[in-house]
Amino acid sequence: MFLPDSALIEAVSSSFSQQFDYQAPTLVQAPGRVNLIGEHTDYNDGFVLPCAINYHTLVACAKREDNIVRVYSVDYQQVDEFDVSQPIVAHPEYMWANYIRGVAKHLLARGYQFGGADLSVSGNVPQGAGLSSSASLEVVIGQVFKTLYDLNISQQEIALNGQEAENKFVGCNCGIMDQLISAEGQQSHSLLIDCRSLETKAVPMPENMSIVIIHSNVKRGLVDSEYNTRREQCEAAASALGVKALRDVSVEGLDQKLASLPIDVAKRARHVVTENYRTTEAARALSQGDMRYLGELMAQSHASMRDDFEITVPPIDYIVDLVKEVIGDEGGVRMTGGGFGGCVVSLVPPHLVEPLKAALAQKYQAKTGIKETIYVCRALNGAGAL
Repeated sequence: MFLPDSALIEAVSSSFSQQFDYQAPTLVQAPGRVNLIGEHTDYNDGFVLPCAINYHTLVACAKREDNIVRVYSVDYQQVDEFDVSQPIVAHPEYMWANYIRGVAKHLLARGYQFGGADLSVSGNVPQGAGLSSSASLEVVIGQVFKTLYDLNISQQEIALNGQEAENKFVGCNCGIMDQLISAEGQQSHSLLIDCRSLETKAVPMPENMSIVIIHSNVKRGLVDSEYNTRREQCEAAASALGVKALRDVSVEGLDQKLASLPIDVAKRARHVVTENYRTTEAARALSQGDMRYLGELMAQSHASMRDDFEITVPPIDYIVDLVKEVIGDEGGVRMTGGGFGGCVVSLVPPHLVEPLKAALAQKYQAKTGIKETIYVCRALNGAGAL
């Protein structure tokens, strides 16, 4: 089993002892994720193809004899405390604490019974990069209570509980993909997720490929309002086409079906419908090791996000072009995440990782004035105790 970063293990273990005056008996982790293909399809009941990556949220933890949960955040150097036998309300100041309180509150509301715990929490999932640091926190807290109190809860329900906590307690709208991949990821595999049925299918990743994530470091303005607009446009398209969700529209004769819709709504719908098709095809290409076809699908996905969904920005498009120059048809590259900045995901043969880093270092900042950040990842297991 791949262990989280040793510095992370040391940070949570030593801070636990300092904070609580005894040693933590248990370590629990949940990973971040990257989505290889299937963008803005999750809230349209569609398909996504993410994998869990080797960046984690890690918790050193112990059961308590009472109902008090004490939490130390290593990253914020702040302490929170709440009682699971009393109504759990939002913390007046600490945003991070509300993810933990929300997960506990919603687990209790689902009928799971548990008492108090001491927790020391830290993570190295980059924040604001669209790699799901918040979902990883929600999932790890669910996993902590499952582990400490031997709760009879499935990984899928841990994910659903995390999503519910984020939607209802923290107050952020999100689909189910991020929590599900963090809870259910499999080493050396991506997961084809049907966001309607929540069925998952493990798809083997080629051994000879590195997952290279390039953070554009573009400040993401407008992302919330634009996300909500896109969501409304997709719902309007589904309604006009007489279907429950855009997932129910096939690619056959698509332009004819969309002809009567307002142009922006039609473009958004075309992206989602074609992206669903590309995502299931990408799972097939990956499982057959057909990197050339996968690369074509990722390129089509990026063009669709740029031209039909209109969520890319020039620095992101430039990174995609640079990567394509280096890898040719030996891999794939596209923007990943909500859009308007964020990250590019690429599948790169190991021998081209260093040339790719060099090309980015030489050209990206010179063109945009912004320095990129690069994460070389591999696909890992989802949440669990170490």
